[in-house]
Amino acid sequence: MSGPRGLRAVVPERVAARLEVRRALGERRRFGPPPGWRAASGPAARPVLEAHGLRKRFDGIAAVDGVSLSVRRGSIHALIGPNDAGKTTLLNLLTGVVPPDEGRIVFRGRDVTGISPWRLAQQGIGRSFQQASLFWALSASENLVLAGAVASGETRRLYGRMAPALGREARAALSRVGLGALSPELAADDLSHGDQRSLELAVATAGRPSLLLLDEPTAGLSPRETRDAVALVRRLVREEDLTLLFVEHDMEVVFGIADRITVMHQGRVLAEGPPGEISANAAVREAYLGDIDGP
Repeated sequence: MSGPRGLRAVVPERVAARLEVRRALGERRRFGPPPGWRAASGPAARPVLEAHGLRKRFDGIAAVDGVSLSVRRGSIHALIGPNDAGKTTLLNLLTGVVPPDEGRIVFRGRDVTGISPWRLAQQGIGRSFQQASLFWALSASENLVLAGAVASGETRRLYGRMAPALGREARAALSRVGLGALSPELAADDLSHGDQRSLELAVATAGRPSLLLLDEPTAGLSPRETRDAVALVRRLVREEDLTLLFVEHDMEVVFGIADRITVMHQGRVLAEGPPGEISANAAVREAYLGDIDGP
């Protein structure tokens, strides 16, 4: 898990213990792909994540105003709306970055309202942020080792010997997103913006989550990088049995991969349904989609 209130809240960069990270990466044998990610139980239509009447105010202004949401297991669920509609605030509520003023959050049948981001990560929720937030002074592999340490509860060992398995998992995670050859490269200086986005996706999935939340995963990408990012996300969802909830402004991306869409307006849900229904909704078209045609 990454972001200003994710890894950084749990593992300050000043105690990253770079030498011990490198020791964890010391084994250079080749390993096969990791075991298949655990599949959620129950029928496919069962919600993996539910929000009930969430509200959050900042300085008296309702950023999220009574939002209820249900994300079905195995679905690709898009969250759209204009700037200041409350989308990112809703993701922050769902991932414990900020607590709700009212309402409940249920993940896999358990009430997780108010639980901290790192504990939610350990329970199976992965998250990326609107702006890539990584340990910029560390390499791609070192970022993944730290993400794995958070997910496995090994952060207490940053001053001691870290499990070699963390290094193996880091290299496997980088390979899954096509960055295996860039393992030693520094996140800040040696990776393109597109590769940084792929690295952040690897960090978000390092804990092998069952639910992945992405905040504008194609922001700042070129058309080619956007196509590559969409293909990567779709492949990970399919191969790793993930449920995906994502915020996106690119309507071509949304209608290209989402099987369900929630539209937010002024902190509330304006409409929700499959892409065909959303593209035909007069209020949604007038407010957000203009002349864009759905699939």
